[in-house]
Amino acid sequence: MDDLFSLIRTLVDVPSVTGNEGALAGLLEKHLAVRGYRVTLQEVAPGRPNVFATTVKPPAVVFCTHLDTVPPYYSSSEDDRFIYGRGACDAKGILATMMEAAERLRQKGTDDVGLLFVVGEELDSIGAKHANQLAPGSRYVVVGEPTENRLASGHKGTFKVKLRAQGKAAHSAYPDLGDSAIDRLLDALASIRRADWGRSEVLGEATVNVGTISGGVAANVIAPSAEASVFVRVVGRAADVASRLDGLLSADPKLGYEIVAQNDAVFCETLPGFETAPVAFGTDIPSLTAFGKPLLIGPGSIQVAHSADEKIEKREVLRAVELYCRVAEELLARR
Repeated sequence: MDDLFSLIRTLVDVPSVTGNEGALAGLLEKHLAVRGYRVTLQEVAPGRPNVFATTVKPPAVVFCTHLDTVPPYYSSSEDDRFIYGRGACDAKGILATMMEAAERLRQKGTDDVGLLFVVGEELDSIGAKHANQLAPGSRYVVVGEPTENRLASGHKGTFKVKLRAQGKAAHSAYPDLGDSAIDRLLDALASIRRADWGRSEVLGEATVNVGTISGGVAANVIAPSAEASVFVRVVGRAADVASRLDGLLSADPKLGYEIVAQNDAVFCETLPGFETAPVAFGTDIPSLTAFGKPLLIGPGSIQVAHSADEKIEKREVLRAVELYCRVAEELLARR
């Protein structure tokens, strides 16, 4: 399987930080066309195409993962056990295993499995949103993210907001003449952190993170304005989170919020005989509704994704090829 490991390193060595996916898409277009695929480059933004590859038949199952990585880029290396580099597990190693699995299936006469590689997953899922317009008629989409080769039973949704508080500036020696927006914001954030945001038997408890805080003009001035970004990992409906947030903030007319992104929790298809577990991170699945029922599985650990030690185990890569083939065969047998 040296060719597979070499392919992973080749993909890692093409920088594709979000917004700069064009070179990798071009490489994949050539690689897949040589192997007889019908390749469509779907322009999402200038120089940022999705790659959609099919065989002679419309796909009933589509393998999907993303082209982009988080910054900073760094090149590949390997030892006897691991392949290292930006994107090694998130998600270029996965991309390579999906292509290898698709080739094995074709060699066995299975020619209704497609490949979809999208831009922008690490930022806003813009590629998946555009891909959804392709509507290929597939019945299942197998999304690749680092799940340690376990079929994910689901993943948490997102509710990302920007809170804003208004106050009145004054000299800090006379706080009674002002109205601190920072104090108001901190009180609201304390209430948000204490609140119950829900629990799921599959996904566990919702979590909340205060990601950024800013405001004020100087240490000796009562702050006239302040804002914070908050991210709730949703285990049910995003609308329920919004309603709960309204209840916490509605009593104060000087507090408001803007929803930046939201989607409900995702519950995935699973198959008998596979190890399963939920994951807490988000994926492109909410934006791929036209591709059929979702499954989520891939080699690698999310705990090293986005890190300076990103890597993927070679043994896990080989196992993933087998699992992707098995998943596709079992799904296709459901006809």
